[in-house]
Amino acid sequence: MPYDQSLDKELFKESKEFDGTRVTVGVFQYNEGEKKLQIVRENRTQSDEWRFAKVGRMTKAEVEEVIPVLTKAVEHM
Repeated sequence: MPYDQSLDKELFKESKEFDGTRVTVGVFQYNEGEKKLQIVRENRTQSDEWRFAKVGRMTKAEVEEVIPVLTKAVEHM
């Protein structure tokens, strides 16, 4: 079955911005299935737009800011 955006529910989403990057934590549920956590990194381009990037490694400062957001996200699962 192909992906149907109308079946994808966003239950929680919060972002934290850092120097030239932001990390977004979200909880999503597709077609009434299991709730899942998503972590996304976006980097700011020279034209001031956000572009998707792999989360990869995180700095200590990023982790310290994101952990409370993860805790909130788990409450929505």
